[in-house]
Amino acid sequence: MKRIIPILISVFLLSSVPANAAVKKEKRLWQDESIYSIMVDRFNDGDTTINKNVNTKDPNVYNGGDFRGIIDKLDYIHDMGFTAIRLNPIFDNADEGYHGFWVKDFYKTDEHFGSIQTFQNLVREAHKRKMKVLIDFPVNNVAANHKWVTDPNKQDWFHKKQEIQDWNNPKEVENGWADGLPDLNQDNPEVKTYLIKAAKWWIQKTDIDGYSLPEVNMVPVSFWSDFSTVVKSVKQNFFLMGIPAKKAPIIGTEYEKAGIGSLFNDPLSADLRDAFATTDQSLRPVFSELDKETKQFKQSEDMANYFDNEYTTRFTREIVKNKQFPGSRWKTALTYLYTIPGIPVFYYGTEIALNGGDIPDNRRQMSFRAEKELIDFITKIGELRNQLPSLTRGTIELLYEKNGMVIYKREYKGETSVIAINNTKKSQSITLTGKQLEGGKELRGLLNGDTVKSNGKQYTIIIDRDLSEIYVLADKTGMNIPYVSAIMIVMILAVLFLFLIIKRSSKNRD
Repeated sequence: MKRIIPILISVFLLSSVPANAAVKKEKRLWQDESIYSIMVDRFNDGDTTINKNVNTKDPNVYNGGDFRGIIDKLDYIHDMGFTAIRLNPIFDNADEGYHGFWVKDFYKTDEHFGSIQTFQNLVREAHKRKMKVLIDFPVNNVAANHKWVTDPNKQDWFHKKQEIQDWNNPKEVENGWADGLPDLNQDNPEVKTYLIKAAKWWIQKTDIDGYSLPEVNMVPVSFWSDFSTVVKSVKQNFFLMGIPAKKAPIIGTEYEKAGIGSLFNDPLSADLRDAFATTDQSLRPVFSELDKETKQFKQSEDMANYFDNEYTTRFTREIVKNKQFPGSRWKTALTYLYTIPGIPVFYYGTEIALNGGDIPDNRRQMSFRAEKELIDFITKIGELRNQLPSLTRGTIELLYEKNGMVIYKREYKGETSVIAINNTKKSQSITLTGKQLEGGKELRGLLNGDTVKSNGKQYTIIIDRDLSEIYVLADKTGMNIPYVSAIMIVMILAVLFLFLIIKRSSKNRD
């Protein structure tokens, strides 16, 4: 009896799986990933023994976060549905270089973060959970007090000291110094060889899965072409994600041709923040930007989509400035981020609606006080994104848009998902026609459990304000005979099992 009941329960559960589960994902692609982006020093202090010159009250110095702290929270990240993590530069840095951009040695980890052995363990633990690891690899400049700067034999390793004045001049952007930091000359064969060898060494030494490349447009495209060829020869499916310097314009197709498979999607991010920081805002600009990128990039589905990161003010700050409730705004915003083409990049602390202004205020320490409602929502939407291939690989078509109410569909190999987002102040009722969706079926809501049956060839979606739903198009359901039968059998056997236990106990007393 103990063996039969679990088997029947399994039959019951399998019979209740919706039709959309019939579509299986093939081998994971980078467009299937969702990335949790971490500033190591601000995330979690797991090893207090390495806290040197740490001051948690000063946002401009080290606060104590480390590799051990990330390892301790991998399950926390994984359970929210994330399939990859991204870390800021982890190399040995100058004093107070908590952010990682004042590199002193490309072959050492920062002592405040932990040893290379601990980082190797971090990568292994992530891989055990089927999570990928990316790290920032900054090649544009080094620390002001790097030993190369005063080495008479390496003066040609740097461009002439001059701050960038015209950010619209590509040559000046590539050759000028930013924030007073010594600008490396990647056209120098020795510099190029050193940087590429170091990048190759980290892959071989730690088995990381990708590099994010800060200030990608401040480095010659020719360098990235050689860089890409070498690092991708070391590990199959190694990923390169460029992070443009925002002041300078960028022609993304050049970097795509050079082997950089993804770019931080700055134009889309600006549109997203405008659309979702308050209600009743048109989403037409967002869809126009998506359409433009689809035509421009061969790998548009690998673009890194985000609301905020370590360079921007926190999106929560924009929400609060508009006198909106962060939880509601983040839910509608994340529904959109998780269901459009591209890789969602999620900045640590979003799950607690962490606030913050300009640098360094946007890099506040993480708090793990549970914001259960938002975390539960992120977990659910992450689960759906991981389960439905149409959300990561499907085509996208706008079905309806008006002042914050938007409905669009994504299709992949017979699976159709329909996403409805009401970012307005009122409940909305929208009718979709047979020209937009196949008639005679039903829309099964997987986020909030709403079901919309077709009326002839029409579907009327009614959705309250500040709510979203992710539907899958499926055959209409009448009474699910296997489902009901399984429930009845399980209940009968459970009663029988209890009866036998009581009867046996009675015999033992006798």
